[in-house]
Amino acid sequence: MDIPIFDISNPVTLLLLLAVTVLLIFLGKEIKKPHAPAIPLIFFLLLIAMHSIQITQIPASDDGTIRTLLTICLGIDFVMVFVSFIGYLWIDDIATKFYQKKSVDNSLDWFWGKV
Repeated sequence: MDIPIFDISNPVTLLLLLAVTVLLIFLGKEIKKPHAPAIPLIFFLLLIAMHSIQITQIPASDDGTIRTLLTICLGIDFVMVFVSFIGYLWIDDIATKFYQKKSVDNSLDWFWGKV
């Protein structure tokens, strides 16, 4: 049984995904809506779930190449989730200040003050 893998460890694919993520973050900054950076965040969270399920389905007769590839893809997924989550929080902070919405908890103000 051959497992189809969405390989994001390929440098071209990785650069395209990074470019789309950065463009959506800056689109969210321009329109002042955190919905645009949430798209890649949800996409990468789904990729983590997919790659995690695939790594458990690897047959015991595998020589380790598929497991290594999926482990690299999972690491990249986690880094991209971190990037898109920070972008989401940044755009959410911009939108909150622009629309003058009161935030219940401003616990991230110390972080944004240092950025």
